[in-house]
Amino acid sequence: MEWYQDYPHIGYDLEGKKIYKPIRNKDELDEFLDKMENPDYWRTVRDKMTGADIKLTDEQIDLIQRLQKGQFGDVRFNPYEPTIDFFTHEKMIHPVTNRPADKRSFIPSLIEKEKVSKLVHAIKMGWIKPRKPKDDTPKFYDLWAKEDPNAILGRHKMHVPAPKLRPPGHEESYNPPPEYLLTEEEKLAWEQQDPEERKLNFIPQKYSCLRVVPAYSRFIHERFERCLDLYLCPRQRKMRVNVDPEDLIPKLPKPKDLQPFPTTQALVYRGHTNLVRCISVSPSGQWLASGSDDCTIRFWEVCTARCMKIIKVEGAVKSIAWNPNPSLCLVAVAFEQSVVILNPCLGDKLLYNATDQLISSYAEPEEERVQPVQWSAAEGDAYDKGIRIIIKHNKAVKQVTWHGKGDYLASVMPDNGNMQVHIHQLTKRRSQNPFRKYKGMVQCVLFHPIRPFFFVATQRYIRVYNLIKQELTKKLMTNCKWVSSMAVHPAGDNVICGSYDSRLAWFDLDLSTKPYRVLRHHKKALRSVAFHRQYPLFASASDDGSVIVCHGMVYNDLLQNPLIVPVKVLKGHEITRDFGVLDVTFHPTQPWVFSSGADSTIRLFS
Repeated sequence: MEWYQDYPHIGYDLEGKKIYKPIRNKDELDEFLDKMENPDYWRTVRDKMTGADIKLTDEQIDLIQRLQKGQFGDVRFNPYEPTIDFFTHEKMIHPVTNRPADKRSFIPSLIEKEKVSKLVHAIKMGWIKPRKPKDDTPKFYDLWAKEDPNAILGRHKMHVPAPKLRPPGHEESYNPPPEYLLTEEEKLAWEQQDPEERKLNFIPQKYSCLRVVPAYSRFIHERFERCLDLYLCPRQRKMRVNVDPEDLIPKLPKPKDLQPFPTTQALVYRGHTNLVRCISVSPSGQWLASGSDDCTIRFWEVCTARCMKIIKVEGAVKSIAWNPNPSLCLVAVAFEQSVVILNPCLGDKLLYNATDQLISSYAEPEEERVQPVQWSAAEGDAYDKGIRIIIKHNKAVKQVTWHGKGDYLASVMPDNGNMQVHIHQLTKRRSQNPFRKYKGMVQCVLFHPIRPFFFVATQRYIRVYNLIKQELTKKLMTNCKWVSSMAVHPAGDNVICGSYDSRLAWFDLDLSTKPYRVLRHHKKALRSVAFHRQYPLFASASDDGSVIVCHGMVYNDLLQNPLIVPVKVLKGHEITRDFGVLDVTFHPTQPWVFSSGADSTIRLFS
């Protein structure tokens, strides 16, 4: 097995194909945590053939312990059984063998006589010579005797002068200024520090004259350290390195090794009569909601592309978002100046009935609070359609997005001055404007999947706010002219944003406020970007009619940079009125991607 240590495979099968090692995602930190928390860690060993962790049984551990003590492997074997003495020390009357001695034991051997005569002849002729006695005197030679004096790397040209000592400062004077002398507290702190941490390796002292200065106690020690420094000093001059430009290009893995990812068009969802602006998938992955400029919301079954429900609204649907909480069956829809909360009544009957009970259990507070928006419960025909709550705004709403827990949602109104973003709480039916002042026009907002952070993307910057501390945490420079969309990695430490000047910027929040990588794969404006919840995939949709799927692996090891590899360009949408693909989203559990386009279709790539 040691032959294959540096290779990704452990051998070959009967057909001559490589047998790859299983992927081990454990780093040293995971190994240490496993050691601390797993009670069976001491009895777990790694199989080098398969790479799997095997838990040893009690019998196997007992066998190992016996072998370590030098005992026999079999428990039932007795090493101390009584011996049977076949040949006793007493002389018997009848010997075991009584064969007479051979004749050849009395006659000298002719073969040996011939060998000896040959050796004697070889010594006489001088073919075999006796060994010379060893000369133990040491040999000396000139190391540089054969050196070319005109060589470029000649010894005289490679001479490096010894590094000079730092000149002494005021603190080393026998009569230093008073500010250089240490107080009692500083002396105590100096004595408690390790020798490596001390700024000075001595305590400055004051003497009346040079005559009373005693001998320096550390003189020999410091001279010895100086000799060590000179002896260990590197004496090599760096030569100019000629680098092949091909070696500087990063070696990216093949897309075949990064599967699974969507490659082919599987289904087309037809039914809308105008461009489909937004799509959203339910947390279970069974249903798909879409909003279009034909003033309808359609609910589709993902596996069959069957339209289950159509809801007509009073304007073109700008944004749609399914509640990420799997215990609620709710969809938020933005059109005109309204945000509508729908219960599509699809799937589990108990689930959507429980959702209706939760919404109807709201009790009006005794004193009315002044709110920036108007909340109202749906009645009559609207209730029968599935509409449960209507939130009226002052201006047209562009985007709506949910918090990961499913109780809060945010809406964006770019034309509303200092009221561009509202955060609404569903259970208490109250809204708030989180910011007093906005710097620029807000394009889109997102909640952090884990921490209490809120991402606000304006035309040129992405600002990250801490909602608990109510302060600005980071300001990301996108280096783009106009940000169009944004997505946060499920782990929360990486953000991607798309822009109308056909760029996709990847930010590593732990690394820098500037983009870690800028991708320019699309030829036209980017309309939407999305991350997959489970697989290391992200996708971007553009007006050039294509969806580009990339492999974006984020490692647990903070020292290792994310791996970004474009793996597939998905085409299928027709460009209509200079618009291509308007929205893109991933299936929550499968490596499938949905895209909605200006050609009034939604496509599933699997």
